Amino acid sequence: MNERAVRRRGPELEAAILDATWEELGAAGYMNLTMEAVADRARTGKQVLYRRWHNRAELVLAAVRSRVVSISDDVPDTGELRGDVLAVLGRMARRYHDIGPDVLHGLMAEVRDIGPEFFSAMADVMETILQRAAGRGEIPSGAAGRRITTLPVDLLRHEMLLTSGPVPESTLVEIVDDVFLPLVTCRAGRPR
Repeated sequence: MNERAVRRRGPELEAAILDATWEELGAAGYMNLTMEAVADRARTGKQVLYRRWHNRAELVLAAVRSRVVSISDDVPDTGELRGDVLAVLGRMARRYHDIGPDVLHGLMAEVRDIGPEFFSAMADVMETILQRAAGRGEIPSGAAGRRITTLPVDLLRHEMLLTSGPVPESTLVEIVDDVFLPLVTCRAGRPR
C-alpha cells in the first residue's frame, strides 16, 4: 500500500479514486495514465483500484461518468423525432468537448477492455426516442432496425474520432436531416 495511504472505504474511497483519475488525466493524458499514478494520487494501493476496475479503460470510463451526466438518465423529449435526435447528438458533442478528444480517442483505442454497455447505452437512448416518435404517430412502430436506430450516434462518434475540435452544429443537422430522417421515413413506408 502507498506510504501516504489514508484509511477510507466505500463511496468516500471511490470518490477519491475517481477524482484522482480525473486529475491524472489532466496532468498526464490518457496514454500516460497508469493505475500506479492514480493510486499514488488517491493515496491508496493499486490493488484497491484493481478490485473495482479491471483495467485503465474501465477506470477512466467510471471517472468520466462521475463527472458527466449520462444521456440515458435523461433522454431528451422535445416533442418531435428530429428535435430529440438533434438534442442527443448535441449532448454527445458537448460531452466530447467536456472530456476532450484525448480521453475519447484513448477509450476508443481500448474499447475491447470496456464492456458492451459502453455502446449499448446510446442504442437504448435512440430506441427510446424512436418508440416515443412512434407513439406520437411520426413513424410506425419498429420503423428502423438496430443499425439504423444507432446510425446517428455512430456517425457522430466517427466524426469525433476523426477530429480534435468541436463538432459543428451543421454536422449534426446534416446527420439528422440528410441521413437519418430520410432512412427512417423511407423504411417506414416499405413493407418488412
